Amino acid sequence: MMRALYSLLTYIAQPWLRRKLARRAKVEPLYGEWVEQRFGHYDDAFHSLPQPATAAGGAPVVWLHAVSLGETRAAAALLARLRESLPGMRLVLTHGTATGREAGKALLQPGDVQVWQPWDTPSAVGRFLAHFRPDVGLLMETEVWPNLVAGCAQRGVPLCLVNARMSDKTYQQSRRLRWLAGPAYRGLHAVWAQSEADAQRLRALGATVQGVLGNFKFDATPDAALLARGRAWRAGAGRPVLMFASSREGEEQMLLDVLKQKWPLAQVDIARSAPESIAKGAQTSVRMPFQLLVVPRHPQRFAEVAKLFADASYSVSCRSQWGEAPETADVWVGDSLGEMALYFGMAHVALLGGSFATLGGQNLIEAAACGVPVFMGPHLFNFTEASTLAAEAGAAQRCEDIAHAVTEAAATAGDAARLHGMQEAALGLGAAHRGAALKTATEVAAVVRRVAVTAPAGC
Repeated sequence: MMRALYSLLTYIAQPWLRRKLARRAKVEPLYGEWVEQRFGHYDDAFHSLPQPATAAGGAPVVWLHAVSLGETRAAAALLARLRESLPGMRLVLTHGTATGREAGKALLQPGDVQVWQPWDTPSAVGRFLAHFRPDVGLLMETEVWPNLVAGCAQRGVPLCLVNARMSDKTYQQSRRLRWLAGPAYRGLHAVWAQSEADAQRLRALGATVQGVLGNFKFDATPDAALLARGRAWRAGAGRPVLMFASSREGEEQMLLDVLKQKWPLAQVDIARSAPESIAKGAQTSVRMPFQLLVVPRHPQRFAEVAKLFADASYSVSCRSQWGEAPETADVWVGDSLGEMALYFGMAHVALLGGSFATLGGQNLIEAAACGVPVFMGPHLFNFTEASTLAAEAGAAQRCEDIAHAVTEAAATAGDAARLHGMQEAALGLGAAHRGAALKTATEVAAVVRRVAVTAPAGC
């Protein structure tokens, strides 16, 4: 009854979704492509895959949903292990965001397909499942949708939540919507959680948690070529590089306010010190003790962030303008996709985006894998486990606000012994927590084999 009401609302919301996609496409054109896939319609380019593993001799069809960029990057480690455990598997890779879909191209092999996640109406979900006929469905981290779960259950497709996490905020929201969330979590075939705290919350909602396997983002390996280039550029910067990693809306202004306070722009006193070539009223800045590198989380904000610092009279150079090396400027803006290893390679220390505004933080594991110490704000509710592990290992530091974080980051960048210690702790963090991807792939492969054994012949 409740899901029927929810389904009606999702059906009514379809025109709104189309308008939203059209608006997003003005900034990120990928949102305007293959729109009908979101409603379960596929043209000839997306033909049905061969018979699934339940047919005699068929290769397994694995559907993996990685909604956005972070989940897609994490999926790389799992997919590498899955291809080893399930030779010849065919992949159906779905996403909800343009950044996720762009990054997902690198994960495809011949015979795989990549499409948008179906909008959560019974009809769109039904067409998706009928078209691709997956043997197993894997939802990354948090992506549990009521009609997706129900549709898979009706068709006998085991749907699993992998690398699962659940913040206390999400848990409380799900409890308030337990009439809808409860059946969805209970309907999952299996859940493998990142931490025991995540597992406890998921169990409380009715999910079948079969294990706590850790976070397979620790298994991801940074692109060695990008990392090496970044480190070479860092060496040529001439001063420590402080990176604001995955900054979110409102946080850049917070940082700018700190910069203005600590390294203010001052009017030039022409009568006493300024050369005649400088016009009256011109401004100069007290040079920051570090090179600032800002990498916004969302590409639609690249130009906005660059303009914010330029309007404050800081010189700005964007990655898209560089040739063989970064241009000289007060602020570098990382306005490219798929180059986080490059940016972390350039950084001596980093501020964690999403943790200074009440947004729950971002994944800091990639920074650790690149040996970059992280300074975090107080809002980490979406990544409690990873941030706690990093802080306990000495690879990251919690700070009360962004002013505190900038002060600590700048001090660390200027203290060779402390910087080296945190860099070593960051590299050690990943080494200590690897293995979740292999464990998860082993569990998923067992599910696929059980499906192949128990399915009726000719299914």
